[in-house]
Amino acid sequence: MKRHILSILTLCAVLSGCAQSHNNATDSDSVSVAEQTPEPAGSGKATLLFVGDAMQHTAQLERAYELGGATGNYDYTGCFDLIAPTIREADYAVVNLEVPLGGGPRYSGYPCFSAPDSYAVALKDAGFDLFLTANNHCLDSGDRAAKRTVSALDSIGVDHTGTFRNRAERDSLVPLIKDINGIRFAFLNYTYGTNGIQPNEDTEVALIERERIADEIRRAREKGAEIVAVCIHWGVEYVLLENANQRDIADFLIDKGVDLIIGSHPHVIQPMKMARNDMDGKNVLVVYSLGNFISNMKTADTRGGALVKVDIERDENGVPRITNAAYDTFFAAKPEGNRNFRVYPSALADSIPQAQQHHWTIFNTSARKIFDTHNQNVPPITR
Repeated sequence: MKRHILSILTLCAVLSGCAQSHNNATDSDSVSVAEQTPEPAGSGKATLLFVGDAMQHTAQLERAYELGGATGNYDYTGCFDLIAPTIREADYAVVNLEVPLGGGPRYSGYPCFSAPDSYAVALKDAGFDLFLTANNHCLDSGDRAAKRTVSALDSIGVDHTGTFRNRAERDSLVPLIKDINGIRFAFLNYTYGTNGIQPNEDTEVALIERERIADEIRRAREKGAEIVAVCIHWGVEYVLLENANQRDIADFLIDKGVDLIIGSHPHVIQPMKMARNDMDGKNVLVVYSLGNFISNMKTADTRGGALVKVDIERDENGVPRITNAAYDTFFAAKPEGNRNFRVYPSALADSIPQAQQHHWTIFNTSARKIFDTHNQNVPPITR
């Protein structure tokens, strides 16, 4: 959301008190390269899937509460059922959780977000394996909620990275190393800031600090990571093209040997490209923004988003390489009748409620024009 001015920061401080009253992936130990023997078993092929911002605005909260009925629970049934098969097809799926899990009893939308745990459970049930938590809204409901988010994600059994209870926890858990089909991946997550809200306790948020990022990339390689993915919250909101700062940071990450750079924050899509690291002789996927995954935003370019699927395979020398990257678009429909908010993949666009078809057409036409014009070697998914 738009960076808060002073009055909104004050409102956040007030609201924070209210907000507080499948796949084939397996964990791998964070040990040195020398200790990681024998080579992990697996196919040597892995498909990753990334989507953008999972928001939770007031209208979404109200609808989930209505559907929860007399139980008093927040019900997200139907939000992700149509796109879940696509998510579950991947070996490992990643989503940006752009809302703290505040624990209730009250929750809030913009400008200071807080959502119930059942929202995260619904995302997990849809097939997401990794939740990114370093974003500009991670401190919206204060330190307690930020720390509680970490505990809640632990309790439902999903991977997460980006925010931590304290510095020691970050040092012990970063980088997140995953063995996916016999390929060792590292996942790192950073944000440009937290809307000016500073932690009052020792809560740790991974910020875009180049020296620290370089150190954590180095540690990832030391711990046996063969593919390093950096998921990064950056850019300017509602702008369909990346800016010079994003390009500069991407070049820095490429120079540090990163393999995947996946961006979020603008709430609209931005281009993707297959860059080249000539020093290491490999391709590097750069995605500047995947836009919204689900939200109650209203402008045309915010009504949908993109997913990107990345295939990794060992080459003839046994080195994991990107063999393919492709995107698809989807649309977040608003409730009609007794339905919830619902994400429609492009293959099911004909099923979008008739009254919202023109919103889909405007969004998809704009997004495809950006991708057709500016993408470099990242085509649409073919069916």
